[in-house]
Amino acid sequence: MTPTPGTLFLIPCTLGDTPAEQVLPQHVINVARSLQYYVVEQLKTARQFLSALKHEQPIQSLHFETLNEHTAPAELSALLSPLLAGHDVGIISEAGCPGIADPGAALVELAHKNGIRVIPLVGPSSILLALMASGMNGQCFAFHGYLPINDADRSKAIAQLEAESASRRQTQLFIETPYRNDKLFQALLAKCQPRTLLCVATDVSLASEQIQTRTIQQWKSQPAPQLNKRPSLFLLLANK
Repeated sequence: MTPTPGTLFLIPCTLGDTPAEQVLPQHVINVARSLQYYVVEQLKTARQFLSALKHEQPIQSLHFETLNEHTAPAELSALLSPLLAGHDVGIISEAGCPGIADPGAALVELAHKNGIRVIPLVGPSSILLALMASGMNGQCFAFHGYLPINDADRSKAIAQLEAESASRRQTQLFIETPYRNDKLFQALLAKCQPRTLLCVATDVSLASEQIQTRTIQQWKSQPAPQLNKRPSLFLLLANK
């Protein structure tokens, strides 16, 4: 007899060393520390996260599989095996919320194709938290991930995003590798129009959190924020 498939839980994690109880509801913590099977983006940090939650079982007794940017599409089916055998599985990513700017979305898609129930749990999304705090348009927005590294290509992308923002009154969100934050910030100041709004959201949900929205002209008139090696999001909203 074929077992009833398990449930795929999308488990949010903390975005840094913030205590879990400050950003995760107790129900989410209870689910996260009760499962036996996990699909994780990084094994070390997932184990640390579950240890901090005081998992009901010894961490070494749990079952972990890895899903990250190096996972080949052909490997995804094997990750469904515990679910198809009737076990509940939790996805834990490095992005706060699985499936948002995160490779876990590929497994969620496959779960739906196989009739497996997917339950998203409430937790911190740096993208949504930054948008909430920016004061920018939350009715029309787009997240673009990473902009090009090449200077010319990055400048072209910034110009395109600013033009799209102006034509649609759309908030544009993007990120950068933390050690290249300063370079992206300076490129935005050099390329964007003086009246364009730029929000820089750094260390979101951490004790060191800083979120500021200024026009490009205002940013140029004050000391640059300290962004090097600090996780940051950039939000842009052009004024016609």
